[in-house]
Amino acid sequence: MRKIILVGYMAVGKTTIAQLLAQKMGYKMLDTDKLIEKKTDLSISEIFQQKGEVFFRKIEHEIFKEILQRNENVIISTGGGTPCYANNHLLLNSKNVTSIYLKASVDTIFKRLKSSQKGRPLVAEKTEDELKEFVAKHLFERSYFYNQATFKVDIDAKNKGDIANEIIELLH
Repeated sequence: MRKIILVGYMAVGKTTIAQLLAQKMGYKMLDTDKLIEKKTDLSISEIFQQKGEVFFRKIEHEIFKEILQRNENVIISTGGGTPCYANNHLLLNSKNVTSIYLKASVDTIFKRLKSSQKGRPLVAEKTEDELKEFVAKHLFERSYFYNQATFKVDIDAKNKGDIANEIIELLH
């Protein structure tokens, strides 16, 4: 059974692209953040506030491993930090797994995050200057892990349909 994992920074469109790919390919789509919320009965923001990031990363790792062991074709949308913790990056190219790094520039991510900032615990309270600096620093720190993916797809200035079609071509 084939697992296709989408990785990348916040706001690059992992969930949107995963839904589109699942629809086009006839695969089931799973979102690790949604599964974490379901398992804990808390929103991601509430988990960070009440339990902390370490608790979140532990649950995230458990769910990520569970998904990879499923006996079905699945498209997996991960949280932005998923490949960066608990050696999850080592699972990005395991048996029957293809991973895709949705790569975006700091400017693209910054523009997208500005409009959805309040719902994202890691950046909710940052000013515009702080946000841009945070994204640049964080992206640099995480790039090693993201670059472990099987394929990289640059998403800057592309629409979701074009991105999904590019991924489908890479998979065949």
